[in-house]
Amino acid sequence: MGTATRLSDVPEVLEKIERVRQRRRRKFYLRDERITLSHGSGGKATHNLIEGLFAPAFANPLLDRMDDAASFLVEGTQARLAFTTDTYVVSPLFFPGGDIGSLAVHGTVNDLATAGAWPRYLSAGFILEEGFPVADLRRIVASMAEAAFEAGVAIVTGDTKVVQRGKADGLFINTAGVGVVRASWPLGQAAARPGDKVLLNGPVGDHGIAIMLAREALEIESEVQSDSAALNTLVADLLVGAGEAVHCLKDPTRGGLATALNEIALASEVSIALDEHAIPVRPAVRGACEILGLDPLTIANEGKLLAVVAPEGADDALAAMRAHPLGRDAAVIGEVRAEPVAMVFLRTDIGGTRVLDMLVGDPLPRIC
Repeated sequence: MGTATRLSDVPEVLEKIERVRQRRRRKFYLRDERITLSHGSGGKATHNLIEGLFAPAFANPLLDRMDDAASFLVEGTQARLAFTTDTYVVSPLFFPGGDIGSLAVHGTVNDLATAGAWPRYLSAGFILEEGFPVADLRRIVASMAEAAFEAGVAIVTGDTKVVQRGKADGLFINTAGVGVVRASWPLGQAAARPGDKVLLNGPVGDHGIAIMLAREALEIESEVQSDSAALNTLVADLLVGAGEAVHCLKDPTRGGLATALNEIALASEVSIALDEHAIPVRPAVRGACEILGLDPLTIANEGKLLAVVAPEGADDALAAMRAHPLGRDAAVIGEVRAEPVAMVFLRTDIGGTRVLDMLVGDPLPRIC
């Protein structure tokens, strides 16, 4: 695919990143005096925490891009790597469609894949609570090993800590991952352009609703399962099928579709217009959301992929996604516009238009 190009080497993207950096310095100041569950939701409170505290303190060219994985050239070579980290605190540990072990692998693999990288190596850190059943740990570790094998990655290093009873809610897992960047063109959430099409590989909301129903033991008859899956092979097929027409990839995890698209719109200084009728949502998920008063567009996913693609490559991208088992229900759900900057709009089924903001609050804590 040729020599790797750094996203920050592209003047237009570099200017966008610098403007976002300046806005961050001027606009964001964390006013909260205490951390709340909302700060872990992936929505607006998380965004403000990152922009108001972490980003200014740790500012550097790689972090300032605010992608899910940092990508960089290895000094003295043409090799380009992607690096990411994540922590999993999901409750319950076992849920329909997966568990904390497989989820940890899938989430880390997906953050690397959406950076245009082929995931290679993971680390695994376990924080165990005193008294945790060894049988459950064995089951989780086996699930994690199986997920890693299926994704084609190796868990090559790790750590284990045990804390006193009542201090860790059973088990927390931290992972980090390294992958080899295969995309030889700029790819990132600051690379969306007016006219681009927004593609989604399938129905949203499955993971968050599966967790909610399993956790709360609600008397709602449903067969909803988590969509947790490794997306690296889907991304590989997409990049082969559509090539440089793919400008941005993102997995809409915490905060759901709405938050992920707002992050893209903010980083790329564009507007995104969506068609509500084009966004796939399973009837069971839609029904559960109506009963619980939730918006499926703000519910977390763990096996979904957003692709922002140049209009001339949208058909090829859609065909590539639909040819993959994890993209059979892929759809074009919207388009990128020039204005108003940093806003996402939803054209509703009844013919109106509303602003689709980031998730506010935390209706579903501890979902990943």
